[in-house]
Amino acid sequence: MDQHPMYRVTAFSIVGPYELDVTFDDGLTRRIDLSGVLEGKLFGPLKDLNVFNAVRLDAECHTLVWPNDADFDPADLHDWPEVRDGMVARAQEWAARERASR
Repeated sequence: MDQHPMYRVTAFSIVGPYELDVTFDDGLTRRIDLSGVLEGKLFGPLKDLNVFNAVRLDAECHTLVWPNDADFDPADLHDWPEVRDGMVARAQEWAARERASR
């Protein structure tokens, strides 16, 4: 069974609208623009910059969390360039389903 590496977020800063610099326990710091994935019931509320900017580092889970309990797997954040397109595609599917259900 393949296991993906475990990463922990150790620090972050908000650097722009929907954009964060995230530092991991292996020393990597990555700039991540989350604007393309803010769709659906869980992540859609983060489009409100007041909600997005309320992000905090969860000391127990070692990832970023928002007041509505939205969070991202630290491994996905760490590997953002590789996973971004797939996550954006999923977010677009969520948005299309939401529009179709109205």
